[in-house]
Amino acid sequence: MTHPGTRETADGLAPSLRRLDLRRDVPADWIRCSTALAGPAVFDDWRTRLTGWLRREYGEAPPRTADAYLIAWYLHVPAQVGAQLLHHERRVPALRPADLAFRIGAGQPYPDALAVLGDGFHCLPTDPGSARPEATVVRDERALAAVLRARYLAHAARFVQAYTPATRLGRRTLWAAATDALENALWWAGRQSGTPEAEGAGVADAALVLDAVYPPLTSASTLRLVEGADGTREWTRRRESCCFSYMLPAEPECDGCPRACAR
Repeated sequence: MTHPGTRETADGLAPSLRRLDLRRDVPADWIRCSTALAGPAVFDDWRTRLTGWLRREYGEAPPRTADAYLIAWYLHVPAQVGAQLLHHERRVPALRPADLAFRIGAGQPYPDALAVLGDGFHCLPTDPGSARPEATVVRDERALAAVLRARYLAHAARFVQAYTPATRLGRRTLWAAATDALENALWWAGRQSGTPEAEGAGVADAALVLDAVYPPLTSASTLRLVEGADGTREWTRRRESCCFSYMLPAEPECDGCPRACAR
């Protein structure tokens, strides 16, 4: 994790993005989130690519599986940007569709690179960049988490509104997927550092942002420690949405699948 004290005085958002390998521009083959949400073309093309990939990988492409993957992968974009900036920089950037862009991978059609296009950010009073005109200072980490939650919710609401006509999955399912995307991103932001302490910090961020149920999100954080057969303890969570991977040939249900777990 980058400690705020290592930043130069008056550090703006651009260095934070460089540290996290997030771009500031939109190359020709990238997609603005605002473009994706403006009409069906982007999602139709993406679903076609995803369906083709599933058929190559598994021999089949159940429509519900393709739909669930696309929903989760799109929501990964605002969730991952927000989680990384919060965890590593204690900053929250703008997460509006016009402020985010992504690239779909050439192999697996997953958003494999992300961009933040705006300059504004919320931060803590101790942030070296707090005096910059594009910075908005909040009183503490709880307030910063509330900003992230509100901005993510606003983006997810735009997605649910835009995508609902294109899917047979209900709005509750879409909001369950949005809940999963946010908590998974917060957990992953800590886990990617590879130490139990860093993973614990990601779990703490998830508990901070999802300390209660914030409708239309469907759950507070469900991360918890469990003991495995070998006696080791590890973090796990209960999924809110089904990815329908079990419909693929020879694929089992995921651990924590809501189809199998008691609510």
